[in-house]
Amino acid sequence: MDEQHFFIKGVSYSADDDRLQDALGRIYATLERPRCMCIRGGVEMYVAKHRRYVVKRMPGTGDTHHPSCVSYEPAVGQSGLGELIGDAVIERSPELIELRVDFPLARIPGKTVARGEPVPPAEIRAVRRRMSLRAVMHYLFERAGFNRWTPAMEGKRTQGVIHKYLLEAAADIEMKGVRLSDRLYVPEPFSEERKAAIAERRRNKLAILLVPEDATQFKMALVFGEFKGAESVASGRKVWIKHMPDAPLFIDHKAWERIVRVYGHLFEAVDADIQTRPRLVLCALVYAKREHTYQIDTASVILTTENWIPIDGLHELGVLQALIDQKRRFVKPLRYDAPPTVAFANALLLDTGATSTPLHVHSPFLCPKERAAKERAIIECGAGTWVWNTEFPMPAFPPQNMYQPPIR
Repeated sequence: MDEQHFFIKGVSYSADDDRLQDALGRIYATLERPRCMCIRGGVEMYVAKHRRYVVKRMPGTGDTHHPSCVSYEPAVGQSGLGELIGDAVIERSPELIELRVDFPLARIPGKTVARGEPVPPAEIRAVRRRMSLRAVMHYLFERAGFNRWTPAMEGKRTQGVIHKYLLEAAADIEMKGVRLSDRLYVPEPFSEERKAAIAERRRNKLAILLVPEDATQFKMALVFGEFKGAESVASGRKVWIKHMPDAPLFIDHKAWERIVRVYGHLFEAVDADIQTRPRLVLCALVYAKREHTYQIDTASVILTTENWIPIDGLHELGVLQALIDQKRRFVKPLRYDAPPTVAFANALLLDTGATSTPLHVHSPFLCPKERAAKERAIIECGAGTWVWNTEFPMPAFPPQNMYQPPIR
């Protein structure tokens, strides 16, 4: 199903119908809800307004849509998001999602741990899940739809698209009482002709860093972009992000060494002997150490395909590229903060019928815990599960079963 259809007040509208905006305007701020007609009887949606009226999925209804529908979302247990829903990811309303994270949005320079005799706690609290910076990256990618692929997306995942949809995804997210869109910077597509205007918009966006939280705290923002390189300077390293050639990020030597040590395998993956190279995407919490000088406090790194689909490692690259080449429709389940002892399908095919079809990739280079988890996941899927052991040629994918939406 390439085009979504909505049923509003007895009339059916396609997603590109010129009349749709007027129809949505008539029911906006009323109790009336549009229905997505991807299945017989439809699925209830809601109307939001972002300059234009937008039809969005109701919380918790993603897996009730047909897999071929653009509003389909796998059940939460099929990715690392399942462990976070209700604890670290709280849907306050259809238009407000609170993320509880394990990192601050303000920095206290020179903060030290108080020393002294240990004091017994006054109470014992249950452990609450909090999202890491990597999990926030995954959540933004998923809300922006970049872990999903259809043939119509070929050639359209440009920097401009990444900039637009990541910021739109952040508009409904709140962290520590702050709208994420107010603290998120995603570079615009760089152009030499528009260099001055782009730089001015960046300075305006990051001007919030120049206003201290109070006398002792500095606000931090998230800079999100493709890693380009790093070079040594007297104070540490300059870190370059693509489409930000005139504004490096700074980090001290020891902190950069820790990043390279932890994410070394991802840095190496970019130079691997493969036909299609991945992207290395950096998310950095930055603060202004001096006026308009952006210092990295915390950073996380992930790999994506050239089409910005997040991947766990190079073993997934071949299967996702084959799906794209064969013009298949799929979604890539993301790990978030799931431990190595938990395995998910490496892709879910969305064009095989009324249910999605899991695809599993088994690599001999997985660590022992990951290998054991993958083997358990394959057994749980049962006989006939699609599995590619990467030592051998890739098997054929399950055949397509294209879906036609029901006529009401």
